[in-house]
Amino acid sequence: MSSSDKSGSYQLGNRIVKRLGYGAMQLAGPGVFGPPEDHASALAVLREAVSSGVNHIDTADFYGPHVTNQIIREALHPYRDDLTIVTKVSAIRGKDGSWIPALSREELIQAVHDNLRNLGLDVLDVVNLRSMFDIHHPAEGSIEAPLTVLADLQRKGLVRHIGLSNVTPTQIAEGRRICEIVCVQNYYNLAHRDDDALIDDLARQGTAYVPFFPLGGFTPLQSSTLSDVAGRLEVTPMQVALAWLLQRAPNILLIPGTSSIAHLRENLAATRSTLSPRIMAELDGIAS
Repeated sequence: MSSSDKSGSYQLGNRIVKRLGYGAMQLAGPGVFGPPEDHASALAVLREAVSSGVNHIDTADFYGPHVTNQIIREALHPYRDDLTIVTKVSAIRGKDGSWIPALSREELIQAVHDNLRNLGLDVLDVVNLRSMFDIHHPAEGSIEAPLTVLADLQRKGLVRHIGLSNVTPTQIAEGRRICEIVCVQNYYNLAHRDDDALIDDLARQGTAYVPFFPLGGFTPLQSSTLSDVAGRLEVTPMQVALAWLLQRAPNILLIPGTSSIAHLRENLAATRSTLSPRIMAELDGIAS
């Protein structure tokens, strides 16, 4: 049994995916902009992930922009039948690498077609609409207009399933009145737990929750408690953080990213750690 198999599985749209997947953001250059410093290594990491059993890859055409999707296509196309690629829309990149909201009908249609072309697909498995009322955190505001555009593209057969990212419970409820929402992708990890109640609600509803920055993102998690637990278990702090997420709720799907094969293997090995109730309670104290 591979490490990814040990993570268990969960439904994502019409697919069953392993709960430990891979996030492709770090395959682009510094600042998620431009090409990678080592193109061959980027290809190798993707191929290693899939050969290790990963069947859920998260991406976006605004990573690079276009770069990450083109690398995925070069590394993995034609894709395995069981591979689910999840992408997201609602932003473009400025010439300076800035993140610019792109939520008009024309921009969203263009984004879907850019993803299709650069990934080499006829239909996208899952497209997440990322709310941009606040680039960094969920903020209230209606998502009806952009989500209606995606729902139209779904009816035309270009998008199979739709998810939401960077959203509030109110926006999720609004979204469900427009189309089925198969996943929610928000910022969440051991130290940042604003979505605790939302995760539990989604679990009861059978909806996947996909935390981005599960290891802290651009500011990696640091905690003396985390380091102490890792030392006692003889694993790395990041492996403990991933193991905690896997045990936190059954609907959590992980997409830790890396551009290193060694780090990828370390992440996948997190499935070997089973945390006792006492350790889970100890780690729960980090957020407070």
